[in-house]
Amino acid sequence: MTALYLKQKGFTVLTAENGDEALEIISHTIPQLILLDIEMPGRDGFEVCQEIRKQLIVPIIFVSVRQQMVDKLTCFELGGDDYVTKPFDFNELEARIRANIRRYHVNLAKGAKVLKYGDLEIHIDNKKCYLNGEMIPLTAKEMKLLIQLAQYPKRIWSHDQLYDDIWSMDATGNIQTVKVHIRNLRKKLEKSKDVRYIHTVRGFGYSFSMEKNDRASK
Repeated sequence: MTALYLKQKGFTVLTAENGDEALEIISHTIPQLILLDIEMPGRDGFEVCQEIRKQLIVPIIFVSVRQQMVDKLTCFELGGDDYVTKPFDFNELEARIRANIRRYHVNLAKGAKVLKYGDLEIHIDNKKCYLNGEMIPLTAKEMKLLIQLAQYPKRIWSHDQLYDDIWSMDATGNIQTVKVHIRNLRKKLEKSKDVRYIHTVRGFGYSFSMEKNDRASK
């Protein structure tokens, strides 16, 4: 019923029967928010919350029949952001969901360790990248290169600067290495021709910003 209500309100909802299934889902999809029960088959919600926090920093709202203060305190100590007691009013749940998502994005704007550009999210701490909620497999060098560019949007980086910073001065190779990695990043991130993130500045190097349609460099 909760999933049906939220879908009617415009949310995309993924459901899991237990904690292991939930952890499997977030291994390749990043949600905007997680509703987490305490009492589940197998691992309980507290253990699952701890595992989630090792991977993601998205808001977690515990939804439980438990009303004891000790359970609520445990929720917050383990990284939960809010606690809703069953039975609840759907309108209140929706309001809390929207408030937590809004607060999360405000924190991002204040310098949280996640970079967000439209549908692209770059998690600096755990070195993961998501596009439209799907994890994009990047090599270690591709991830370092993406973070270097995305942390300083619209700054122009020369081939030499990127090579020195990512591969270091004593690494073997040349600027062709940078060009190959930029090309691979574009293939993985810019699957739609409508959006471009990495731009060629002719005669200088590359810059990063989210642009649409023909304004973006090819």
